[in-house]
Amino acid sequence: MTGNSGAPRRRAVLLALGGALLIAPRAFAAGETPKADAILVLKSRRRLYVLSKGNVLKRYCIGLGRQPEGAKLQLGDQRTPEGFYTIDGRNAQSKYHRALHISYPNEEDAIAARRAGVDPGDGIEIHGFPDDFKTADAKGCSADWTDGCIAVPNEAIDELWNMVDDGTLVEIRK
Repeated sequence: MTGNSGAPRRRAVLLALGGALLIAPRAFAAGETPKADAILVLKSRRRLYVLSKGNVLKRYCIGLGRQPEGAKLQLGDQRTPEGFYTIDGRNAQSKYHRALHISYPNEEDAIAARRAGVDPGDGIEIHGFPDDFKTADAKGCSADWTDGCIAVPNEAIDELWNMVDDGTLVEIRK
């Protein structure tokens, strides 16, 4: 997010959210589609929070990479990154129902990978489930099965698709 004049302000908004996460998501009228200004992913809680002006609009259960502990460093490590990113694209034809692309690697990720002499990888998304997805947990929350992406149920990615614009801030924490 280097070069984004709004980055320090947006980061401050997410860093100040501790208490906001205790608030239940707001109820919406039928057919109302709220717009988000940020997404917060808490890997340790297996939760994704959709935010607007510091308020939780929605929260979803998530699945992570097969190696959920620690931040992504390189291609193939099956870890979900940690840091500040943006939604920088979308794929309506994804094999995972729909997908919102995350701007991984950011500058810090690229520097860390370069120092380690590895390829940081790319292609990190918030996405739904493939058509043939089978799990004991229909919400997909008890299993970490991706290669580093953040998986949400198909109903959730459909809602996110409409609530989140390209350019929306994404913070992923442990």
